[in-house]
Amino acid sequence: MTLLGPGTRWRNWGRSESSTPRHVARPTSVDEVVEVVRQARERGLTVKPIGAGHSFTAIAATDGIQLDISAIDGVLAVDGNLVTLGAGTNLYQLPALLGPHGLALANMGDIDRQTIAGATSTGTHGTGKNFGGLATQLRAVTIVTADATVLHVTHGDELFPAIALGLGALGVLVDVTVECVPAFVMRAVERAEPFDLVTGEWQQRIDGADHFEFYVFPGSDLVSTKTNTRMHNDTVRSDKSAVKDWIEDVVVNNWALAAMCNLGMVAPVVTPPLNRLAAKVSTKGEFTGSSHDVFVSPRTTRFKEMEYNIPQEAIPDALRDVQGALAKHRLTPSFPIEVRAAASDDLWLSTASGRESGYIAFHRYFREDPRHYFGLMEEIMVAYGGRPHWGKIHTRDADYLSAVYPRFADFVAVRDRLDPDRLFRNAYLDRVLGAN
Repeated sequence: MTLLGPGTRWRNWGRSESSTPRHVARPTSVDEVVEVVRQARERGLTVKPIGAGHSFTAIAATDGIQLDISAIDGVLAVDGNLVTLGAGTNLYQLPALLGPHGLALANMGDIDRQTIAGATSTGTHGTGKNFGGLATQLRAVTIVTADATVLHVTHGDELFPAIALGLGALGVLVDVTVECVPAFVMRAVERAEPFDLVTGEWQQRIDGADHFEFYVFPGSDLVSTKTNTRMHNDTVRSDKSAVKDWIEDVVVNNWALAAMCNLGMVAPVVTPPLNRLAAKVSTKGEFTGSSHDVFVSPRTTRFKEMEYNIPQEAIPDALRDVQGALAKHRLTPSFPIEVRAAASDDLWLSTASGRESGYIAFHRYFREDPRHYFGLMEEIMVAYGGRPHWGKIHTRDADYLSAVYPRFADFVAVRDRLDPDRLFRNAYLDRVLGAN
């Protein structure tokens, strides 16, 4: 019996990468994943698991076997606040899956389309000085290794700091156990504020809030700030109109943004005044809702993204450098620049490994060529010892990355141990981890 179907062309969500695998496999069980790995070895083909395609890099691209894990999803077990999920579970499924147990994720990013395996394997994170990325919430993982062994690793095991955030380089994740928290509500306060005020108070802002982030609109001296406060689940939610919510999230923050981007492509001169307007009108004021509803925002306008982690205290200086470079090169991107914070952690390839972290994310409309803009911004981030998000566009290679990750060599040693023949390799992993 073969589980391998004919391959078809694949593209990621941001339309920044594509590939044509020789075969596509859609296993529905761990045993079938094991069989796919066995068949790959027999045929001399590489294997790459695919999630929701929300990475902007080619981390999931392959010309071998594309392994679609979407059917391995849902809640597999619940033990108190420990919830085991199938690796193909999408983050947007979690309210319905965790809600009946009175649980939620401790922290999230602002997009929930990803699978739990894809999000944790690439280092997806949210914001909050005292909160780590999604992978820091894992307490156990199960993977199928290159020799078709099912390996279960728990927090505290020797291999856990590598496998919990493994880039898909160590095996195929089939389930993860997440340490959840009791469901909670958040009060969100969104305001337009002066750039100089917010950057000058950066440390106080992140120290004084559960979750703080802001958006810089190139060409405007205003930024859009978001301050979220965690509250007991019994807190009364805001009585928001569904129509008003739809207008804010879909019309203002997606349709209007797409219109701005398309207009800016044909008439760049209009982008600065439109950005100044967007900085004033894109905020929602104050509202209260479930943690998932406050963390997550709809993202229907396609874009390409680069994000770097730098030392938390360097954020204000780095942003001033960014503003200077944009002015010098007369660049006014239509997408805002996103700024967040996160706690240090001990996962070997986490961008926050061993340091209190700040994040700066740059976006470009998917129809535009981002190379000039991203290249200028990347030079600035590298000057601050930046670590690129594994799932977002960058040009760094193993030589650079080995110098900014203290445990890089340890991760590569685990890769040599679990996948000596590089069954799970692809061109992206060859670049960032080394081709040997």
